[in-house]
Amino acid sequence: MLSACDRPVVVAVPAPVAGPAGPAGVAGSAGSDGSKGDAGIQGNEGVKGDAGDGTTVIVVPVEVSAPAQ
Repeated sequence: MLSACDRPVVVAVPAPVAGPAGPAGVAGSAGSDGSKGDAGIQGNEGVKGDAGDGTTVIVVPVEVSAPAQ
């Protein structure tokens, strides 16, 4: 008769799970028309969200300035 010590012990190790996608970047503000017919300044591109790590989602707040009036 086999005892518990004679049987191989198999331990299942779960594969790492990919974290959730980071939050979408904030869109840049639209450029305003300058005086004297100059073209407005183009808004900046939004900041890309951080990649998830499977446990937490890091949200980076981004301030978007309002177009000059």
